Amino acid sequence: MGACMALCSLASCASCLCGSAPCLLCGCCPSSNNSTVTRLVFSFFLLLGTLVSIIMILPGMETQLRKIPGFCQGGSTIPGVENQFNCDVIVGYKSVYRMCFAMACFFFLFSAIMIRVRTSKDPRAVFQNGFWFFKFLILVGITVGAFFIPDGTFHNVWFYFGIVGSFMFILIQLILLIDFAHSWNEVWVRNAEEGNSKCWYFGLLFFTILHYALAFVAVVLFYLYYTKPDACAEHKVFISLNLIFCVIISVVSILPKIQDASPQSGLLQSSLITLYTMYVTWSAMTNNPNRECNPSLLSLVSNISSSSQPTPTTTPGTVQWWDAQGIVGLVIFLFCTLYASIRSSSNAQVNRLMQTEEGKGSQVESKMEEDGLRRVVDNEEDGVTYSYSFFHFHLFLASLYIMMTLTNWYKPDTTTQAMASTMPAVWVKICSSWLGLALYLWTLIAPVLLSNRDFS
Repeated sequence: MGACMALCSLASCASCLCGSAPCLLCGCCPSSNNSTVTRLVFSFFLLLGTLVSIIMILPGMETQLRKIPGFCQGGSTIPGVENQFNCDVIVGYKSVYRMCFAMACFFFLFSAIMIRVRTSKDPRAVFQNGFWFFKFLILVGITVGAFFIPDGTFHNVWFYFGIVGSFMFILIQLILLIDFAHSWNEVWVRNAEEGNSKCWYFGLLFFTILHYALAFVAVVLFYLYYTKPDACAEHKVFISLNLIFCVIISVVSILPKIQDASPQSGLLQSSLITLYTMYVTWSAMTNNPNRECNPSLLSLVSNISSSSQPTPTTTPGTVQWWDAQGIVGLVIFLFCTLYASIRSSSNAQVNRLMQTEEGKGSQVESKMEEDGLRRVVDNEEDGVTYSYSFFHFHLFLASLYIMMTLTNWYKPDTTTQAMASTMPAVWVKICSSWLGLALYLWTLIAPVLLSNRDFS
């Protein structure tokens, strides 16, 4: 009896996997809008690929695979069976490059297909919002094919694709954080006006001070551990410039003219952007190949002086993605990816940058079925709530960012099978922080400079 019920449940979920819209008829999905469910499922695909990449790069994974009889070339054997798989490719940084290459191709394909989709009545929207099982098969197929790509120059070429894509994704992360801070400030100010004002205003003040305090502590630690009195001139310039820029945007955000033109702007947003800028600065400095200016986390904690020689990895092909900056990067990535899937912003400038529109789409009530459950409804018959193409392009860039984060932005050296820190990665991160600060400054001064345009 239980088996029959399970089969019936699986059959009811088939419309989720193969239907023309997400879960319009099945009982295995919660009540939600069409646009939200679609973005969440595609984000789940990305997170699933990220999890697989993390498993592949775990230390000791290749050693464990070689213990499987008849699996890895050069590993344990079974009499009469030839070991077929090259485990150097299916684990380590090579596997991360191939897995992320597959995800990038998958999302770029959808970004190209979904260009200029205006409503869910477009035939292409059916494929966007449904057929999940087949889309998963496409992703699996691309992934399998990626592992058959010859080494050659693939890793070096894809490294530079990752550099450019990650630069753009860092900017998108900053835009999402700006949007999050604006929404956070707007909601808490509205709650303060409607209810216990002291409590809500204290909360805003507390988090603002907390963000600035953490940023200040970070700057002090940067000067202590990532600079030397007679060396590390680049780091001194990076830290000092970004500190000055953060002070400038904080002051600008509370100027009377800025407040009159954009009442929603304030120190909460500036404090969050300041803290994120300090993170990007730290992340950039950890990619400096000069170990005198880039001490390892272990040496900082245990007070062991690091070697002046660049030794990014102890074992050829091994990448220590679990460094602190990598873990923080993954946490920020996870937050921004999920926020991009469920966001509904009232910030007009951010909406233009992210290709979304506030309140756009059909206002449709979810329908109550006979079993008492509400189903996912199509809320985009009159117009899409987000750009399908730009959303997939955002996930395409996220795939490249994940590749660079998990490999610590190290450049692969196919001649030695090792990874090495490079200065281009440092400059990419620093330049992205500067451009991000410039974007935030523009969101502050644009309503003042272009007073004839509506930025409300």
